[in-house]
Amino acid sequence: MRDVLEQVRIELGKPYEDLTFLLEALKDSLSENGEEAIASKIPWINKINFSNTDQLSEKEIQLYSLVFQIVNMVEVNAAVQSRRHLEDQSLPSISGLWAKNLQSLKEAGVSPKDIASKLAEISIEPVLTAHPTEAKRASVLEHHRELYLLIVQRENQMYTKKEKDNIRHNIKLVLYRLWKTGEIYVEKPDVASELRNILHYLVNVFPDVIPVLDRRMIQAWDDAGFDRSLLLNNSAFPKISFGDWVGGDRDGHPLVTAQVTAETLQTLRLNAIVVVRRRLLMLVKHLSLACDIDKVYPPLRERAYHLMHELGEKGIEALQRNKGEAFRQFVNILMARLPIDTKRGHATELQEFKGAYAGSKELIDDLTILKDALIDYGAKSIAFDEVIGAIRIVETFGLHLARLDIRQNSAFHDKAISQLMDAAGLKGADYLQWNEEERLAFLNKELASNRPFANKNVPLGENAQAVVDCLKVVEQHISKYGTEGIGSLIVSMTRSVSDLLAVYLLAREAGLTTQSEEGLVCILPVVPLLETIEDLENGGQILKGFLEHPFTKRSIEYIKTKNQASSLFQQVMVGYSDSNKDGGIMASQWNLYKAQSRLSQIGRDLGVKIVFFHGKGGSISRGAGPTHYFVNALPHSSLQGAIRLTEQGETIAQKYANKVNAEYNLELLVASTAARTILDGVTERKYHPMAEILEKLANESKGYYEKLMHEEGFIQFFREATPIDAIESSKIGSRPARRSGAKSLEDLRAIPWVFSWSQSRYNMTSWFGVGSTLQNLRDNQPEIYAEFKKAIKFDPLIRYVFTNIDTSLASTDELIMKEYASLVTDDKVRDKFLNIFITELKKTSEALEGLLGRPMKERRRNHYYSSLLRASLMDNLHKTQVSLLKKWRKEKEEGSDKTEVTLTHLLITINAIASAMRNTG
Repeated sequence: MRDVLEQVRIELGKPYEDLTFLLEALKDSLSENGEEAIASKIPWINKINFSNTDQLSEKEIQLYSLVFQIVNMVEVNAAVQSRRHLEDQSLPSISGLWAKNLQSLKEAGVSPKDIASKLAEISIEPVLTAHPTEAKRASVLEHHRELYLLIVQRENQMYTKKEKDNIRHNIKLVLYRLWKTGEIYVEKPDVASELRNILHYLVNVFPDVIPVLDRRMIQAWDDAGFDRSLLLNNSAFPKISFGDWVGGDRDGHPLVTAQVTAETLQTLRLNAIVVVRRRLLMLVKHLSLACDIDKVYPPLRERAYHLMHELGEKGIEALQRNKGEAFRQFVNILMARLPIDTKRGHATELQEFKGAYAGSKELIDDLTILKDALIDYGAKSIAFDEVIGAIRIVETFGLHLARLDIRQNSAFHDKAISQLMDAAGLKGADYLQWNEEERLAFLNKELASNRPFANKNVPLGENAQAVVDCLKVVEQHISKYGTEGIGSLIVSMTRSVSDLLAVYLLAREAGLTTQSEEGLVCILPVVPLLETIEDLENGGQILKGFLEHPFTKRSIEYIKTKNQASSLFQQVMVGYSDSNKDGGIMASQWNLYKAQSRLSQIGRDLGVKIVFFHGKGGSISRGAGPTHYFVNALPHSSLQGAIRLTEQGETIAQKYANKVNAEYNLELLVASTAARTILDGVTERKYHPMAEILEKLANESKGYYEKLMHEEGFIQFFREATPIDAIESSKIGSRPARRSGAKSLEDLRAIPWVFSWSQSRYNMTSWFGVGSTLQNLRDNQPEIYAEFKKAIKFDPLIRYVFTNIDTSLASTDELIMKEYASLVTDDKVRDKFLNIFITELKKTSEALEGLLGRPMKERRRNHYYSSLLRASLMDNLHKTQVSLLKKWRKEKEEGSDKTEVTLTHLLITINAIASAMRNTG
């Protein structure tokens, strides 16, 4: 086993020297604490020989899980150091970042003035979500962050030997804490604990990353030879904000109650003010410029005295501090207006009072006065750096931190309306039986009135009560603070126009509608979520009917006016998980592409800007892949400067756990979106040049995928040859693995579906059907195949899809697949499906090598050697998991009282394999 690490170290160098250092530190730490036995089992630095029958103990599995986490960290650090080295030689050397994108725009003939004018129109919103299969506890993630910082500290060459010894000492302490911290959830986490994890990034990571992101954009702008004043004088920075689903997403999640949503909104507001206050405190610290308040820039002086009188004693006290330093005095007053109570200098709880800020706009206006005053004073550099930096933080986080979306399933809404009709003395059961035409007739009639179905004293059915209570919480929040903290009302499984209009009716019940001059409107946007391939295909018809409806037209016009937006807009969410679960990777990606192209055209035809919300996950099957590849693979003109996308569970930790990596991943998203939008504006809009062949490949691969899913015995094979039953029994996410609890493949969420195939190393959701399809193309249409082979080198969509398939194939292992297949109790079922999978795997591997021209070892060198290292540990992990699955299933059949003990052991293997694979689903 030592030989494997040495081989990888020779090929890839320093990262694996760092790995050796950390493993030796772990060995010392364990030995010093009396755990010599397990210290001797640390792989790659100890001589360990496994036999085919060895089953790993819980301690050994936990050790391997920790080792994989260390490998992940040194590889992330290696990527960071590599980027730094390349950028030091040439700033535009890294694809996807500001410097490279600005260079591309310059080469395309776009003027700096035009670029600057477009940058301010760019809008990016990552939406943080919990993960139904997130396998890491928050405590473990905290220790990871500390360890990573220490690894980075070791890079500094200035330290003395004693200082380096101290760093090693601290590393040993963190490693031991990680070793002794239980990795798996003993009880299912509640929504509050998931929110705490999200808050770490929103409060402690992103506020520090935004200024660095802006500074890197300015540096890239300078490097391109552009005039910096074009950016600074016009504040030409892309708008960045964040969304949140934790506490608002109730699709199949009974724990997200109205009370949870209310608490979430308050928690987000409190923490937003903490972030803003922290930035204002920094301004107070830095603005120590001598200037009398009575001699300062008149608008600032007038505003300061006005606010002082408005705040009364608080205002007088704020203005009396830092006399002779007018800028500090002004910021003191702004801080006094924050609606928060402080004890011992720390913000502790929300506190509303006369004169307090309700929303962020007034605070931004006050900070703009401060910026102008500093420019008038002569401190231009401080105005552009310090104050614009503070304005950016307030623009990004407001007094809400992240916009909370409210998501629910269309079937749940149907039941809610049926129950509201019952409460109003109507026949609610009829609604569930009506066809689309009958539903639309009923909804149109109801939406002509602002009269609710039921008064507050009328008892409602369970679904109706849940929906109305939730929306009333939203209404109460809006009535106090406005709409900036609320995202959209998202309808999962949108199948028809009535699914969307129904939400307007439910909003009416909670007071979220109002009478405008043109008629009744909803004050919040209603958003379709198109998830399945069928829904994506029907999406154009649904969106057109929805946008042409008078109620929608009035509502989006009202929202535009209220938000002072430059155009009408409609958000559309597209789902990557269920479309892939439906038809496999090629069908999913092509249907997503077609849908976005079609939907954006419908928006153009109707004068409405379509903003796509991409429901992506952490695995290849669920839309993962290099961010800049993803953005460039989108249909021409579908971005239009705005994008929302989900960041889920372990993906959040992978991308944003440390601030350098967080900035890199945000920069990829912002810079790529900006450049792609600007380039689309100066190039001709065309449909995909290889649409015909992509349509054929998608349909044919979908046929192979669907045939597999409908093969007799498939469900039995899936449930026995993967650890899906253990994943369903795990306590690694607050959300159930199934939407309604039914034991059907349709009801199973896409995330555990992907996770279970990943654990058993089939990864079939991201390659099955592709090999046979490509083989047919090569054999039957060689000229088109040759054209396709050329396109893979330059076509963004084809390159993106096949890079992802290639990555997935590298993680698929035929020998391990056979191990899991041995769990299938019916020999015929086992042999039948194992043969199907292995045959298709070989076809796909050969097809990819034929298309890409080089073996994996050459085309993905880092990936190949990293996988080689991991594989040396994973064989026995998988064999142990297979053995434990067999044992646990037998114990369940016999009603043994040992099942929980075995399940815990089994879940530790799931966690360790997830660490090795770097994703859960």
